[in-house]
Amino acid sequence: MTTTEYTDHHGPEGLLVRGTVVVVPGRGESRATYERFGRRLAADAYRVRVVDPPALDAAGLPGALDRFGAALAAAAEGTAPDGADGVVRPLVLAGADLGALAIAALLGRPAGGGAPRPDAVVLAGLPGRTATTTAAGSWEEELDARTSCPTHRARLTDDTRFRRGALADAVDETLLTAAYEGELPVPALLLTGDADPLADRDALDRAAKTWPRARLAVVRGGHHDVLNDLQHRSVAAEVVTFLETLRTGLVPVLTVESSAW
Repeated sequence: MTTTEYTDHHGPEGLLVRGTVVVVPGRGESRATYERFGRRLAADAYRVRVVDPPALDAAGLPGALDRFGAALAAAAEGTAPDGADGVVRPLVLAGADLGALAIAALLGRPAGGGAPRPDAVVLAGLPGRTATTTAAGSWEEELDARTSCPTHRARLTDDTRFRRGALADAVDETLLTAAYEGELPVPALLLTGDADPLADRDALDRAAKTWPRARLAVVRGGHHDVLNDLQHRSVAAEVVTFLETLRTGLVPVLTVESSAW
């Protein structure tokens, strides 16, 4: 992962930027994988910067996480509008699959391991310890594990930078332990699909209950690529709702007092 390669999504002209979201893709994915997600958040006046997936060396994980944190810090800089220095807060790190694991492992270390100090994180499609045995198979089987959205399936198939078969890559046990057993110091929105064959619901439930400010949202019918699956509009809305509640100290903006559904 380099500090110079990223894709930006800007909000509508004339609107104040409401915050900054740095998106970290997962195994096999490219920055193009999150074009649709980035546009949706940007439409609500958030500055979105999508970086490349992390390169994590299992044999030297601490050093790899240090480099990952430094790259995230560099990516967050320069996102303020009109050439201003710094970053518009709240700053949120959003990761999927391996990107989500890397964010959780990085921030779960003492003092955040040199990472930019985010105000919150969004962790989508966190893989569990069964990931490597479930994901192997043909391209159609990988697509079925990832998504039921025909648009996303076509995008993955046509993306020349996408690496097929990546979901079968081993996830380092040390990284899994660091991600799930570290104490995340910031508010966290966890997103998982109830049809995700790579998810470990027990581990997600424990993390959501152990981390001091965590919310676990389960997407009905959602697969592994939960940010880009068939329910991507509702998922993006949940992410925007989370971003907005950061501005109110995690107090919900809306509460339902009466409903027939």
